[in-house]
Amino acid sequence: MRNTTWKEAVVIVTGASSGIGRATALRLARQGSFLVLAARRQAELEALAQEIRALGTDALALPTDVTDQSQVQALVQAALQRWGRIDGLVSNAGQYVRTPIREMSIASLERSMAVNFYAGVYAVQAVLPTMLAQRKGAIVLVNSGDARTPIPPDTPYVAAKCALSGFGDILRQELRGSGVEVTMIYPGRIDTPMIENLRVPRISAKISPEDVARAIQSGVEHRNAEVTIPAQTSLLYYIKVVSPRLSDWLIHKLGISGEDLPVRQS
Repeated sequence: MRNTTWKEAVVIVTGASSGIGRATALRLARQGSFLVLAARRQAELEALAQEIRALGTDALALPTDVTDQSQVQALVQAALQRWGRIDGLVSNAGQYVRTPIREMSIASLERSMAVNFYAGVYAVQAVLPTMLAQRKGAIVLVNSGDARTPIPPDTPYVAAKCALSGFGDILRQELRGSGVEVTMIYPGRIDTPMIENLRVPRISAKISPEDVARAIQSGVEHRNAEVTIPAQTSLLYYIKVVSPRLSDWLIHKLGISGEDLPVRQS
């Protein structure tokens, strides 16, 4: 957003019940934003909304399956009915689908595309008419460092995130001069429940959701087209640009793919 003012900005956050979405919603609430919270888990959404209201602002908690286009449209309409405008979208909902190609089912690929790609497309198309009419708005697409430097065996996840990367690049160019800004976030591994059973080497250490929330706020305020966090995620990408074979070797040698640990029984 030009001359970004978070106070009383109406911001939709998908995947808001935990991780990056939750951290981003709380961070923007502390700046005075009004939050529209979307995720499937109603209890977690309601608890977050109450926490946001305790900060002195307002929140609308709407259980939403972001893979259902009609539900995404209903989410946006509810926000418009409540506040009459939409100033920001943080499209963050995602699912980590990790399968080697030789073992991958088409169903797992389709599931990853639905959550990690089409959900973002639905959200963008739902908010775009309002933002274009306003001639202002900020769209944040939370991607993954995996889209810049693909890491096996994350095939379904990487395929969807690479699609999102291309979509976001075209979106940014098409919206040039419209007043609507697009920021793509490329985080590395995040310390969230989505990968809690994945042990990774120090060079690919998990960062906190709060770090990514901070990067999202800063990226919008500085109108950054892309934000990569942490720095070593960019390093691996530039090595790949210069020498894909060297990048392949480093991923293998350093064990960047990580190790799946047994799921803890509750």
